[in-house]
Amino acid sequence: MSSETFTTAMFLIAAIISAGVLINAVFPVVYTLAGTIASSSHKVDERLSTDAKIVTTYASGDNRIARIWLKNVGTGRIADAEVRKADVFLGGQGDFIRLTWKSGEPLAYGTWTHRILEETQNNYWDPGETLYIEAMTDRIPGRGDITYFQFVLPTGLSRSATFTASD
Repeated sequence: MSSETFTTAMFLIAAIISAGVLINAVFPVVYTLAGTIASSSHKVDERLSTDAKIVTTYASGDNRIARIWLKNVGTGRIADAEVRKADVFLGGQGDFIRLTWKSGEPLAYGTWTHRILEETQNNYWDPGETLYIEAMTDRIPGRGDITYFQFVLPTGLSRSATFTASD
């Protein structure tokens, strides 16, 4: 009888030690996985709430200036600092370049600037507000030719349009 008690006690101790080892091995993995899932969930939510629509466009082949108006049609606001980091491509179809953001006036060739219309002075492009972009490049084609524009935020939101140059 005492040998059965001793064997049962040994199995019980081994089971408790095994459970402790298993918990110590699995818990950090579960904790890391939970953090990864939460981070991914936040990024997906941010992408789903961010949306913009190109309202209208204008480009002049004579003075090499383009004007583009975009509306924030998403439910999330976009920081002005994120807009400054955006990639802006402009030029003729198949002959466009990436422009550099420039603060203030006057524009130089290969640069773009922006202003948030209806700005509430909070340094965010809020839902319903319009973003006005002015860009200058010698790649804008002549009157009647197709102009290509693309706007890409660091979050991955991308909007593009082709339109006819005027003047």
